[in-house]
Amino acid sequence: MKAEIINAINTAWQFLEGNSRFMSWNLFLALFPLAMSFWLFSKPRSIFIRWGVLLLLGATLLPNINRVVAYGNKLNIEVAIAITLVLIILGICLLRRPQYFSLLWWFGLLIFIAFLPNAPYVLTDIIHLYQDIRQSNSVWVLTLAVVPQYLLFMFIGFEAYVLSLINLGYYLHRQGWSNFILGIELIIHCLSAIGIYLGRFKRFNSWDVVTNPDALVKSVYNDMFDLGPILVIFITFIVIFGLYWLMKLVTLALLQQYQINQEESEKIYRASPKF
Repeated sequence: MKAEIINAINTAWQFLEGNSRFMSWNLFLALFPLAMSFWLFSKPRSIFIRWGVLLLLGATLLPNINRVVAYGNKLNIEVAIAITLVLIILGICLLRRPQYFSLLWWFGLLIFIAFLPNAPYVLTDIIHLYQDIRQSNSVWVLTLAVVPQYLLFMFIGFEAYVLSLINLGYYLHRQGWSNFILGIELIIHCLSAIGIYLGRFKRFNSWDVVTNPDALVKSVYNDMFDLGPILVIFITFIVIFGLYWLMKLVTLALLQQYQINQEESEKIYRASPKF
């Protein structure tokens, strides 16, 4: 019995360690746009969310620092500058507000949009769970170790997507554009569905927008007239929309309750006698 337990623990550790390699990288890509949203749109009032995201971002970056450096060497600065200038001109034409003319802000927005599909992309990593199930002979290892690891991984990744869009919604509300929130969310869901298709089936990355734009545009153009990719993108859009709507309701309720608790704590603190 003792030998079986030790063997199960070793097997579980092998699965957890093997999965952590791709999970840490994909979580870093999912958390990165959320961290960007803190700067671009709204810094969360909760210190736990703020520091929790930054700590997770750092923890997932460290095992993948060499990969980040390798991809960074492929960056085409000229293309990045050209796209950023186009966004600035678009912003000047549409917004007519001087505070939006920051080159750094628009470049950050470009990065945010390019990396955001990586957050819901974690849902597609369920295919690796199927492979783990086929390789494992222990129901206990799968039930107590592997499946919880996948559930936590997918929850964190998709919750990063939800929080990113909530931050964007707060920003739009402050600018007086509340009527556009739903429409922008639907557009982002659609772009994310396209991004997930390109990432999962065509193996493109977010930075290919800059490093390999020709192949990316050609692939999108060719696939948009094929029924198969359109069907996959549509189903992905429905899944993202439904899951986002559900998790957004829960997240907003929790954030509202947290804010109420904070306000009550402040009232009690102010009313308490000072020594």
